[in-house]
Amino acid sequence: MGVTVEEFLTMLESLPEVRTSDGGSWVALKVRDKGFGYLWEETETVGLKSTVEEQLALVAERPEVFEIQFTAGRFGWVVVHLDRIEMDELFELTAEAWCLTAPKHLVTAFEEAHKIGQ
Repeated sequence: MGVTVEEFLTMLESLPEVRTSDGGSWVALKVRDKGFGYLWEETETVGLKSTVEEQLALVAERPEVFEIQFTAGRFGWVVVHLDRIEMDELFELTAEAWCLTAPKHLVTAFEEAHKIGQ
């Protein structure tokens, strides 16, 4: 169990138009210059955008894996411990964060390509 930082960075390549930028002690994850996540390599954690409802459910269900990072409006950001999560679940959460941020036409194409919601 667990995902390495390198595996996570490789996984990001499967999401369209993802760009990373160095924020000092973290790496910002963006699509079209809008943030959907952060990576802290030193602590091997990732912060991902989610809905507030999902944030609360994840933390309540598995507090050893997830932590509340912060909330902003209708979004709740959740910290994920990479060494405590499986790749499939991490990809799903990362893709959801990306979908909450990416332009609609990119999301539609991504969902069609991955047969999401079909």
